Amino acid sequence: MIEVREYLKADGRSPYAKWFNSLNAPAAAKVTIAVTRMAQGHFANVKGVGEGVLEYRVDFASGYRVYFGKDGERLIILLGGGTKKRQQNEIDTARTYWQDYKRRKNQET
Repeated sequence: MIEVREYLKADGRSPYAKWFNSLNAPAAAKVTIAVTRMAQGHFANVKGVGEGVLEYRVDFASGYRVYFGKDGERLIILLGGGTKKRQQNEIDTARTYWQDYKRRKNQET
């Protein structure tokens, strides 16, 4: 099983949790299934969007997306989510979060 964690900004807040908590129940259920599938190693609906950030496409309603990075083979860091409508803006934000995650991780070691 792959461990899944949420990225936390320097102030301790999770952008992924903020997005997830804004979803309606059916969308939240579909996203939860997607994250569970990633934890089980299923990446069929995943594509790279640049700079180490990956996008899991959830085929439901307006096309939800979950953005994450892989820290090795056994750890996934959830960076955020969104819809097809605002995709490029959300990708750019996820890339910024991923760079911050890596920078802070390197400072700790």
